[in-house]
Amino acid sequence: MKDKLKYRLLLAGLSPWIILGAVLVLLPIIALMTLENINRQKQQSIHLMMEKGAALIRSFEAGTRMGMRGGHGSGFQLQRLLVETAAQPDIAYLLVVRINGTVIAHSQMDRVGTEYGEDLNLDAVYGSGILEWRRLISANGERVFEIFGKFAPLGKMPMGPRHSHMMGGMPMPPPGRSAPPMVIFVGLRTDAVDAARAADTRHTVVMAAVLLLVGCTGVLLLFLAQNYRTAQISLVRVKAFSDNLVARMPIGLVALDRDGRINALNSVAASTLAIDAVHTIGQPADAVIPAVLTDTLADAHEVVEKELLCPLADGRHIPMDVSAASLSGEDGECFGQVILFKDLSEIRALRHEVEKNRRLASVGRLAAGVAHEIRNPLSSIKGFTIMIQEVDRLNRVVGQLLEFSRPVQLHFQTVSLKPFLEDVFRLIRRQSDEADVATTLKMADDRIEATMDTDKMSQVLLNLYLNALDAMAAGGQLTVSVSQEETDRILIQVSDTGSGIDRKDLPYIFEPYFSTKKSGTGLGLAIVHNIVKAHEGDIQVDSRPGKGTAIQITLPAAKEA
Repeated sequence: MKDKLKYRLLLAGLSPWIILGAVLVLLPIIALMTLENINRQKQQSIHLMMEKGAALIRSFEAGTRMGMRGGHGSGFQLQRLLVETAAQPDIAYLLVVRINGTVIAHSQMDRVGTEYGEDLNLDAVYGSGILEWRRLISANGERVFEIFGKFAPLGKMPMGPRHSHMMGGMPMPPPGRSAPPMVIFVGLRTDAVDAARAADTRHTVVMAAVLLLVGCTGVLLLFLAQNYRTAQISLVRVKAFSDNLVARMPIGLVALDRDGRINALNSVAASTLAIDAVHTIGQPADAVIPAVLTDTLADAHEVVEKELLCPLADGRHIPMDVSAASLSGEDGECFGQVILFKDLSEIRALRHEVEKNRRLASVGRLAAGVAHEIRNPLSSIKGFTIMIQEVDRLNRVVGQLLEFSRPVQLHFQTVSLKPFLEDVFRLIRRQSDEADVATTLKMADDRIEATMDTDKMSQVLLNLYLNALDAMAAGGQLTVSVSQEETDRILIQVSDTGSGIDRKDLPYIFEPYFSTKKSGTGLGLAIVHNIVKAHEGDIQVDSRPGKGTAIQITLPAAKEA
């Protein structure tokens, strides 16, 4: 397993992008070097052909001069020298033309007198005195490297009477005059040079491919070496991390190999099961840990989670939360199993204690509320003058209690909120004027509508308004803001500048019979909460002592027909 993990870590960093990156980096460099080498070989072959052509032209000029000085026979024949020189196997042709393009001497005698070089500016070629070259296909289909330039066999040498013979059929110039302007063309066959250059090109390309392969291999070896080192470090870190994780886990862990023997056991598991962690390694799990734990492994092809009562060797039974699973590799082969468990004794004890306290607190609050509501009317019976008032108050409390205990019955209708809220404001106009409280209605959009039971929602708002007026005995500001925060939700916020609510009282304001007012019944906000929830809405309170209170009611928007 460790070798497989090392192999995966080794190849984890060897992404195809690395190979592609190495090729993209090395390929332009090697391609540039290859092209430069091929171009250099091409230039060298051109230079070689130019040197060969220049040597032939210089030799031909020298031979022409020597022939004229020797005065052979009836005059030195330029044509004969051309034919003899062109007999070499790598020379395709030799010819001399006047600057008007007329051939005066040619290695092929039938071409004498024809025109050649019409596509060239022979005047410029003769005047420059520089050898030029071009590639072309000859009349018989051969590829020819042609070198041409000024032909001056006589130079500035004065010529006497005995030199005034014919030059290939052309009369020699008069004494003291230079030879007429002529241009020589040398055609060299390129078959051997092209074959050698093609072989060099193939060799260069093969060497470039080998160099690219070697370079990519070197880059890959560097990455493999780096990945190997990284894999070694990662394995050490993973082992250290896993060892520390197992040792410091706050829950018990038992790991088994494929043969059902224990190969890992942390201290929490040893202390919980009351076994020796050192001597249990390598032992069969059935002989060491309780059977109820090993039985969970029978169905551990997937993760198994259950709560069970685990019997220990000392006779105790511990409630446990157990998770068991099989450990499989990427090939699906199981190489072990693991059991995780947690002692639930303290948690269950805390749950029972919390539930008991919650029930006692609820009963206590209900008893206090009932005692308070019953004691007040009984005390008031002592005074006949207030007996009727207390009976009415008791009747109202009982009515509110009955309303609170019954399910809220709603009659929905779609209403425009602005006139609805203005009507509710008018119901408290006298109380707000007496308390010197200014009322303000802020509508984000006068067209906002909501689907509600108007009677129940009027009861909600009146309760909130009266509570706000009670909190502003010395005057203040009561503001109702309406906005449509989302497409399907309406936000109604009732805020005042009163005394606020103590932070410790905020969690209980919606509980029945909780009130901070001496004359309060403690059912008003509880009924408000029930009505809002029946509308599928939500109510939240934000209050700061001495600064005021803001109550936000969220309701569904008007439903489309």
